[in-house]
Amino acid sequence: MQEEVENRTVTLIVNTAKMTGRTLKEALRKYLAYQNAKSKNKAVQDVKPTGKQSVEELIGQNVGVTKVEIEDKSIKGFEKIARKYGVDYAIRKDKTADVPKYFVFFKARDGDALKSAMTEYAQSELKKQSKPSLLKKLKALGELVQTKEPKVRNKDKGLEL
Repeated sequence: MQEEVENRTVTLIVNTAKMTGRTLKEALRKYLAYQNAKSKNKAVQDVKPTGKQSVEELIGQNVGVTKVEIEDKSIKGFEKIARKYGVDYAIRKDKTADVPKYFVFFKARDGDALKSAMTEYAQSELKKQSKPSLLKKLKALGELVQTKEPKVRNKDKGLEL
């Protein structure tokens, strides 16, 4: 029990001519600020970037980088699926080509996860293409309604003279 108390004690040395409450308060405030800065600095050093990052950050992790080309404008769908699978990736747009291409850089060790993410992305894109647009359906139904002749009701049906 005594060891636990000794391990948790802090020695604070303050050089002052006269110890007042203000001096003690200022010394404690500086000590706490020092501890906070020390813990924040340690936390910043320990954090490794995950998910979407820049190509430089990805290469800076020294784990090997691989790239895949995607020739689709809807890259946001891929980003959502990549986050779901926990893949560390970076996206670059190739502006030299007429049709925009996207290069997806990822860690070599994330190959299996990326393969799963790419298959799910491809399935979702095929599903989107196979479903006709709701707006197109509504437009076709609207045209059908306009071409159809309206029914005329005869209110004088029951009255015969």
